[in-house]
Amino acid sequence: MLRYLITLQAPDRTGLVEQIAHAVSRHGGNWLDSELRHIDGIFAAIIVLEIPSDNWDPLIETLECIDGLTLTHASTRAGKPPAFKRSYSLVAYDRPGLVLDISNKINALGINIEQFSSQFESASHTGVALFRATFVLGMDDIAKQELLTESLYRIGDDVVLDPVSN
Repeated sequence: MLRYLITLQAPDRTGLVEQIAHAVSRHGGNWLDSELRHIDGIFAAIIVLEIPSDNWDPLIETLECIDGLTLTHASTRAGKPPAFKRSYSLVAYDRPGLVLDISNKINALGINIEQFSSQFESASHTGVALFRATFVLGMDDIAKQELLTESLYRIGDDVVLDPVSN
């Protein structure tokens, strides 16, 4: 069995996930891990599959026949998990460069971003533009949590950071 990561995007419509899942199943693939989203009218997916090597090319051909679907793929291998994983929720006033600021602070501590999801929203009571993110971080030293918190709060007085229980 080979392991692949595929990314897919297409104009969103009902039944698209079922079409993709059917193609994977029909070609003997095992759907291991995924993130699926509807963003501004577009369906976007990241999927990790295991599939028999003889079935890989036919699967790609089948997926490419789905109307409007574009894809990329790469072979993968299961990596070594980090010693510690922690999840966080962050809210701040929206502004250009905020994701860069957050990722710089995390990277400077040698922490890996395992998962990152963000949304733009307006505060219901004031209409102020808010940036909201949830992320999972992989770290080798649990003591880096306090350094991370201090570092992220230095981005601005408006930053609210909360650990999320896993």
